[in-house]
Amino acid sequence: MAENGEEKLIAVARHIAKTLGHTDTMTDDILQIFSNFDNRFREKLTDDQPLERSLKSLHRQISRHLSAQHPIWSDSADSAAFLDSVDQLLAIIHEWNPMANDKSVSASLDKADDLLQQAMFRLQDEFTTLMQRSSEPVDLTRHQNGGDRLGDYYESEEEEEVDDDDDDDSGEIPIAHPVTDYGILIEALPAGIISDLHEIAKRMVAAGYEKECSHAYSVSRREFLEESLSRLGLQKLSMDQVQKMQWNELEDEIEKWVKAVNVALRILFPSERRLCDRVFFGFNSVSDLSFMEVSRGSTIQLLNFADAVAISSRAPERLFKVLDVYEALRDLMPEFEFMFSDQYCVLLRNEALTIWRRLGEAIRGIFMELENLIRRDPAKTPVPGGGLHPITRYVMNYIRAACRSRITLEQVFEEIIVPSASAVDYREGDDRALSSSSLAVQMAWIMELLESNLETKSKIYKDSALLAVFMMNNERYIVQKVKDSELGLLLGDDWVRKHAAKVKQYHVNYHRSSWSKVSGVLKIDNNAMSSPTGASRSLKEKLKLFNSYFEEICKTQSTWIIFDEQLKEELRISVAGALSPAYRNFIGRLQSNNDSSRHTERHIKFSVEDLEARISELFQGSSGSGGGRK
Repeated sequence: MAENGEEKLIAVARHIAKTLGHTDTMTDDILQIFSNFDNRFREKLTDDQPLERSLKSLHRQISRHLSAQHPIWSDSADSAAFLDSVDQLLAIIHEWNPMANDKSVSASLDKADDLLQQAMFRLQDEFTTLMQRSSEPVDLTRHQNGGDRLGDYYESEEEEEVDDDDDDDSGEIPIAHPVTDYGILIEALPAGIISDLHEIAKRMVAAGYEKECSHAYSVSRREFLEESLSRLGLQKLSMDQVQKMQWNELEDEIEKWVKAVNVALRILFPSERRLCDRVFFGFNSVSDLSFMEVSRGSTIQLLNFADAVAISSRAPERLFKVLDVYEALRDLMPEFEFMFSDQYCVLLRNEALTIWRRLGEAIRGIFMELENLIRRDPAKTPVPGGGLHPITRYVMNYIRAACRSRITLEQVFEEIIVPSASAVDYREGDDRALSSSSLAVQMAWIMELLESNLETKSKIYKDSALLAVFMMNNERYIVQKVKDSELGLLLGDDWVRKHAAKVKQYHVNYHRSSWSKVSGVLKIDNNAMSSPTGASRSLKEKLKLFNSYFEEICKTQSTWIIFDEQLKEELRISVAGALSPAYRNFIGRLQSNNDSSRHTERHIKFSVEDLEARISELFQGSSGSGGGRK
């Protein structure tokens, strides 16, 4: 080192002499002055090749490492010596660059650059070897057992970094319970290897080979990341393949995707970001570039799948899985914002935001398709017994299930941009205001379409009483489904009261259509009762007519259906309440008539108890009527 210092001093003296001396004679004079300080300087000052001699010495040292058939980093002494030689070479190039205009210096610097390039190529190879030797894909799907060493691969975000001397590289593939806790980071490389990689990266960046270093890093870690995602069951599917998949297959793939995207954004990507920052500590731009190159392929794979789901069929049955994809991206947008905020990754973040919004458009499109489905449902065959129509059951159960994701649907229909704030706003908001929200308007519109469709279908029934039963059944079902679900919050109490009143009106219509004629027969005409003979004849004729009407109605309406037990009981009670007193009074008048008393029992077919028993058999339905409640 002393010899090198002396050579540097001599080189500076020679440069000063050449700069100040206008003629060769003057230069010689200046050199003579310098040599008077030490006679040894004279010989060395007149030597024009100190740079050349230094390069020859470094060439011998570096070439010895370059020709090694084994990895240099397999021996710590060799790696330290190689890095020291590279440092010296970089220092010489840096020192002599200001004098590159000198022809002899320029020629030597060209040789130095060639040697540096060779050294950088070898460092790149060594960097790659270290990465590949230490990287094992992560399996986050298998169950932990007593022999697994998760502590070697995972650490909590709150834990301190492992000691730099810990270079354990057991080669075991880490395994874990199905992931529910995302507050972990993967220690993908031993700390000692990270330190070695950082030392190599420092030299390559200093030499201007940061892109080559970043490429070597990215190739290895990209394979690691892709294989880790593959172990989560995520397939590499093109958008065309996703769109052509059968729905049951796509459902399975969506479930795998939701798990994979959460693991990627919450565990794998943060761990890769941390590793990049440690390997390229002090070189933020290189770290950002490397992370982008590592994560870009996997990110695009994840986003393309979500995009394919967004632009695929908008059949109503797909809503719930599309909601899963939408919610997964929504919940991960803060991670996208944090992980992909630098200049290299911002396009990936923006693409995630675009696809998330596109999924919202798909959800709104699915509801439009549901509207079309309701409109197009034909009014061809009446439901036997006036029971529940399949469209009623389908639409109400569908919407109830959809409203379990009410907060998400509120976001979708309000086109809310900021996911982190919106969920809190809706949870803490006044439920009374929900009835005026965009989602509430959407749900009310679907209800209106459904009711309009049912009214059209009811026209198929020629019997006005059966029409009323059909509408009463379906309206009651709608009201109950609204009351005991999130729909009640959305549509509001006024909506529920209004439609409960409709059920009562259909109840009134049923009574009027079915029993008004029967009740009318039991009314006693006072004019006809003016003479005993006339009264007897009139009462007997009315009783005969009553028996006929009552038998016919009971026979017919025993096959009709009231799906709701409470409503069925209410109807029976109301019929009995209206009919029994009138019938009891009528029978009493008939029995009190002297002219007919001898033959009264022969004409009375039903006792009051018999009448009520027959009424209790109404709305039993017939087998296969399909009007039961589900």
